[in-house]
Amino acid sequence: MADVPPPSHELLPGDPGSPVILHVPHSAREIPAQVRSGIVPQGAELERELDHITDAHTAEIAEAAARAAGVVPWRFVNRLSRLVVDPERFPDEREEMLAVGMGAVYTRTTHRKVLRPDGFDPEPLVERYFRPYARAMTEAVADRLAATGRAVIIDVHSYPSAPLPYELHGDGPRPEVCLGTDSFHTPPELLAAAREAFAPCGRTGLDSPFAGTYVPLEFYGKRAEVTALMVEIRRDTYMTEPGGPAGPGLRRLAASLAALVDAVSG
Repeated sequence: MADVPPPSHELLPGDPGSPVILHVPHSAREIPAQVRSGIVPQGAELERELDHITDAHTAEIAEAAARAAGVVPWRFVNRLSRLVVDPERFPDEREEMLAVGMGAVYTRTTHRKVLRPDGFDPEPLVERYFRPYARAMTEAVADRLAATGRAVIIDVHSYPSAPLPYELHGDGPRPEVCLGTDSFHTPPELLAAAREAFAPCGRTGLDSPFAGTYVPLEFYGKRAEVTALMVEIRRDTYMTEPGGPAGPGLRRLAASLAALVDAVSG
């Protein structure tokens, strides 16, 4: 039987009146067989790379937050590993992570080793996975705009407690919760709500070690009604690193994320 890739993304409906989309782009480990065959590391070596690169359990955090929220948010979840494509990268020369082989299609690992061979053509993966994902996320945001007059994208990520070699800005602070912002799409009230919601989880920092947030290009820098914030959770606060099980911190973080959802839903 031919390998049939699972759906690369899923939109999980929330309350019709909710403007909030919890975006979970990096939580999965699934790699279709035909994509895996083009990757140099295999077996235990590839599994170890997945341990490092995957934002483990972030889909579970978002799910628990959605259950706890007073107004259920929508969830847009990537069901494939970011080693297939990274839906949050620019697919062209605008992407600064190209400097370490991590554009929309990665060619290097977290430790700057070869992931895909030199000369690898990313375009088939971009066409098969990246562009449909971008279109679907654009449609999800447009739907919230049409239904509620606004959209609030909360990006749910995690990051390791110690910097990995691929990080371009790994020498800065690594708080328990890093809030990534955009000068156009992150209003002060959204940032303040996040700081308050995550206060029980420890320190919150701003744009270090990761900065920015995700907005579909159709709206980026154009529609102020689309607001966005990236929530980067330090992994040692809720799981065993790298790639291990979740612990009790997951429930606390989910409760804080639910509090943020409620604060921006009204």
